[in-house]
Amino acid sequence: MEIGIDSFAAASVGHDTNTAAKSMDALEQLLQRIECADKAGLDLFGIGEHHRKEFLDSAPTMILAAAAARTSRIRLTSAVTVLSAADPVRVFQNFATLDLISKGRAEMVVGRGSFTEAFPLFGFNLHDYDALFSEKLDLLLTIRDHETVTWSGKFRPALNNQAIYPRPLQSPFPIWLGVGGTPESFVRAGTLGLPLMVAVIGGETHRFRPLVDLYREAGKRAGHSPDQLKVGLHSLGYVSNNKEEAIDDFYPGYAETFTRIGKERGWPPVTRNHFDAQNGPKGALLVGGPEEVAEKILRHSEALGGISRFTFQMDNASLSHQKLIQSIELIGQRVAPLVNA
Repeated sequence: MEIGIDSFAAASVGHDTNTAAKSMDALEQLLQRIECADKAGLDLFGIGEHHRKEFLDSAPTMILAAAAARTSRIRLTSAVTVLSAADPVRVFQNFATLDLISKGRAEMVVGRGSFTEAFPLFGFNLHDYDALFSEKLDLLLTIRDHETVTWSGKFRPALNNQAIYPRPLQSPFPIWLGVGGTPESFVRAGTLGLPLMVAVIGGETHRFRPLVDLYREAGKRAGHSPDQLKVGLHSLGYVSNNKEEAIDDFYPGYAETFTRIGKERGWPPVTRNHFDAQNGPKGALLVGGPEEVAEKILRHSEALGGISRFTFQMDNASLSHQKLIQSIELIGQRVAPLVNA
């Protein structure tokens, strides 16, 4: 199983205020963490895409390109690219360039995003949420598979025998579909034969099994081989020396972040009982010592019928750079070997 880290490039890591100088420091520390993940033997590092004050990942390929110059083996991906609000031509060109810079280590995970700020920012109507994504995914895959493209749609000017460069080193370039909880998204990924990245940030992971089964069934009906239908899992997690230490580190920042986000979405404040339930045997959180986190990854894999990739998202809990470095080292040196033993 591939093990990696996803980051939203939190602007507030180790800082109480957000200034340009502190944002500069936060990005430098993020690049150091990607270097650390590379040296620790992790398989991939993903950068999200948001357009909010508390995150610095509005231009993820810029961060990934900087990371490519400072690493040698780790795969570099988005987590996720908000394709609905982007131009697929530019998305492809950016990631093809990243693939060349990284000598064939780039990937992308495309999705619709969990926040909506990108839609008004780039002039799109939120009511077209799914139609935008469906059309732009079609164009992106067409560009990936054909150097010269003739294509027309509703939301973008047509392309007529248009060549699109540069071409990536990898062929075909790896594109995963990032999904939340809608059956239609799982079926779409299976029908297209795209590897699936499932974001489970709450609830009980095993409840996603029927949706993963829908994905595999749709892929089989479309004639795709089981090897092509990979499933990855993205969850909130953090590893420290033992469970008590991990919870003491992670819970305060987690509670503050999700209580704040919850006010925007009408969720109740986070309580310790809620956290403990989510961090229990079946809950989505993976916060603990190396052995128990490795065991939980394997339980989640079994519950979903087998997964080929797992990524930790941990920089949303206001953890210090030093704590995040320690966790990355523990994941690489202790968790990953246990999972793959």
